[in-house]
Amino acid sequence: MPTLNIGILAHVDAGKTSLTERLLFDTGAIDRLGSVDAGDTQTDSNEIERRRGITIRSAVAPFRIGDLQVNLIDTPGHPDFIAEVERALSVLDGAVLVLSAVEGVQAQTRVLMRTLRQLRLPTLVFANKVDRMGARDESLLSDVRRKLSLPVVPMNSVQRIGTRTAHAAPPSPDDAAHRARLTEILAENDDSLLEALVADDLPAYDTLLRALAAQTAGGLLNPLYFGSALTGEGVATLLDGIGRFLPRARTDGDGLRGTVFAIERGRSGEKFAFLRMYAGELRERQRVTVHRPHPDGGVGEYAGQITFLRRVGAAPGDARHAGPGSIARIGGLPDVRVGDEFGSGAGLGRLGPQVRFAPPRLETLVHAGEPGQAGRLHAALVNLADQDPLIQTRTTPDGGTSVLLYGEVQKEVIAATLARDFGVEAIFEPSHTIHVERVTGVGAAFEPMGGGPGEFCATIGLRVEPAEPGAGVVYRMEVELGSLPLAYHRAIEETVRSALTQGRYGWSVPDCRVTLTHSGFSSAGSTAADFRHLTPLVLMRALDQAGTRVHEPLDAFELEVPADTLSAVTRQLTAAGAAIRDTAADQASWQLSGGIPARQVHAFQQQLPELTHGEGVWWSRPDGDRPAPEPAPRRARTDGNPFDRDEYLRHLTSGGSGG
Repeated sequence: MPTLNIGILAHVDAGKTSLTERLLFDTGAIDRLGSVDAGDTQTDSNEIERRRGITIRSAVAPFRIGDLQVNLIDTPGHPDFIAEVERALSVLDGAVLVLSAVEGVQAQTRVLMRTLRQLRLPTLVFANKVDRMGARDESLLSDVRRKLSLPVVPMNSVQRIGTRTAHAAPPSPDDAAHRARLTEILAENDDSLLEALVADDLPAYDTLLRALAAQTAGGLLNPLYFGSALTGEGVATLLDGIGRFLPRARTDGDGLRGTVFAIERGRSGEKFAFLRMYAGELRERQRVTVHRPHPDGGVGEYAGQITFLRRVGAAPGDARHAGPGSIARIGGLPDVRVGDEFGSGAGLGRLGPQVRFAPPRLETLVHAGEPGQAGRLHAALVNLADQDPLIQTRTTPDGGTSVLLYGEVQKEVIAATLARDFGVEAIFEPSHTIHVERVTGVGAAFEPMGGGPGEFCATIGLRVEPAEPGAGVVYRMEVELGSLPLAYHRAIEETVRSALTQGRYGWSVPDCRVTLTHSGFSSAGSTAADFRHLTPLVLMRALDQAGTRVHEPLDAFELEVPADTLSAVTRQLTAAGAAIRDTAADQASWQLSGGIPARQVHAFQQQLPELTHGEGVWWSRPDGDRPAPEPAPRRARTDGNPFDRDEYLRHLTSGGSGG
């Protein structure tokens, strides 16, 4: 059976979840319509999602269009969960972009569309809420083409738009005027259709639809459908477009290939993963090799056995295997994480460089609400972070726990999950911004093998230098591979990567090259622990010589404000340290874009409603970093401080790992 994996994307309140419900209901996948207002939608299973009316976790919902199996991945619309959006996009064959026919193109819509374009995902557009007062059609099409630079092709029209009786109808195949308009649009990318247009010989409607499908798959055009998820108007035409214009999932390479894009816990706490298959076939009880791309550029590997497999949307008797294009829910791999890739090492990294997950920008300390629950809280947080590699935990020097996250809404989600699934009350301190350290020069250090107090039975020399932005930690060797046993080489590389999570000021050190320049061991006395313990001392001496500069994270922003509030808004942006790069105006509003320190985003968002009389629209996302103002902020160390040899050795003897 042919398969299609699609996502629905939209700015907040455009009606994305309502459209999901309508698609599932109209195709018979569910027997009743849920409501966001009533909090009983099918895909928003999280209590916080139901109460706030937003989608947080990606949910997979299958339905059928004729003989086509469609797996609908309902992606988040809240900016705190942009990482979830990007994960879902990485496994899709196509997308539906929802916008409101009333509010039109929002700042977040523009950002989502840019991401869709970057991934070259074929996209349909659904203009929702045509039954609401203020809904528009022709002016909306003009806004979409101008603000999104999107070549849209309207596939239906609306009568009585902006009223409760609005009716959306597709054109008749015999409508010569529609065929002529469609031929004219398609001819811009098709010479044969251009010749037919010049000859005044309009092609058959089926020929035009096949050309439209090809141009949609190639990202040249975007069919647009007017409708209402609430009343169902236009949804049948949209379903026809999904089946007709979005390309089917294709096999990608030989052998077994698949990517984990979501994790969930069963009722008993067991871990399940959602896997998008690209090639080969996976069966229940099959043994697999799993690769894990690391943010610093390394790749880990582990093996396991699939003890549970259910192909999404399959009949019960045919669900225990999954082939190319399908999505499977699998169990039996307790260490599985989002981003893990199944199969051979060849072709790893499907998610990059097209999609690079920016790390969380905020850190918050978490305390147990009741005495004696600190241990349970820490274990529960580690458990949650294990489901999501983009949300990390860190043990603080005083034994507490910090959590890295994207936005303030995540605090509420994590707190509710801890209370519901683990019975632990969590109290969050105010968040602070996470910085990084950038290497500014070249440094080298060397320590020969020793046998006295405070010395190690190992020889290590390391050189540290900057690498290209986005390169991560690049580890190289100038020594012969056989100069050390493989376990000792592995101990050095693994420790280099872990030690660089804390640089001279306590922040992570990305984008640097570390070269092993000297090595030596004693066959009688050396152990892997000698190399693990010595590496941080040598590495930090080299890093200190190279020098680092603390950088603060930046966000790229887009902002739409009423024209009469522009001066007040730009003054506040300047005061927040923002750089405005582009401005554009229409009849009643201004659109601004630029960069702003991440530490200022939350405060500015809180001020925006007052500055713009509640009419300002803001969207931002991580976008690099810049040198932080002096004095450089510091972060408390948890590694025993290898910059101070005596302090570090005391840390080792007290049970610390040294990296």
